[in-house]
Amino acid sequence: MNASVAIQVLPTVTDDNEVIRIVDEVIAYIKSTGLNCYVGPFETTIEGDYDELMDIVKECQHVAARAGAPAMACYVKIAYKPEGDVLTIEKKVTKHHE
Repeated sequence: MNASVAIQVLPTVTDDNEVIRIVDEVIAYIKSTGLNCYVGPFETTIEGDYDELMDIVKECQHVAARAGAPAMACYVKIAYKPEGDVLTIEKKVTKHHE
């Protein structure tokens, strides 16, 4: 695992319930990839191969659009280590949830 990506998709809609519905569809897509992920209150973190993660980031926007978002802002953070492993979600947060 040479990359970790945190993505936040913010649909441009005014109704809070619509925001939640669209974001839930994006999260369902991320979970469907089978990669290790962690859903937080502001973003979802995914671990895996850099190229695969970049494809997922792109598809998240398509999923939001198909779910009804007329536009969106997407914020992405990337940890990438071409020749090795990045810190895992488990190493970063497990101790805080015990």
